Amino acid sequence: MRITPRRLAFAMSTWLPNLASGIRVRPFAEDWTSVTVQLHVNLLTRNYVKTAFGGSMSAMTDPYFFMLVAHQLGRDYVVWDTKGEIDFVKPGRGVLTARFEVPQAKAADLRERARGGAKVLEWFQTDITDAAGDVVAHVRREVYVREKRRVTEERSPA
Repeated sequence: MRITPRRLAFAMSTWLPNLASGIRVRPFAEDWTSVTVQLHVNLLTRNYVKTAFGGSMSAMTDPYFFMLVAHQLGRDYVVWDTKGEIDFVKPGRGVLTARFEVPQAKAADLRERARGGAKVLEWFQTDITDAAGDVVAHVRREVYVREKRRVTEERSPA
């Protein structure tokens, strides 16, 4: 069964760690260039002062740039999420939203730079916003990309 943007969003939303963390994934764009993720701040996802727990905000931003890049580049590339940074701006309450975008031109640039097995490290950024549209946190994620080495069979002369 082929993974579709809608199926992946459903799987990520119902994956137990995300489900328990109040994280909901809206369907990925059909061309794998964007996705919107929401964090519902509730009894399980808030901290001591009843605002969004930083770990929940980190979890809501963890794999999405990596996934967008991986789906656009395909199976011939190794793609990993390597680092993450969050700059907390204000307390998060209610429903928090992050939109992740990797334009096709950026994916094409990564494909070209990783050609031949070159290691590419690329930073992506997004903001987490509240229902009023105020920025709660600035997020940066680093993604590693490398073209897989092709294994060629060497045949001995017969």
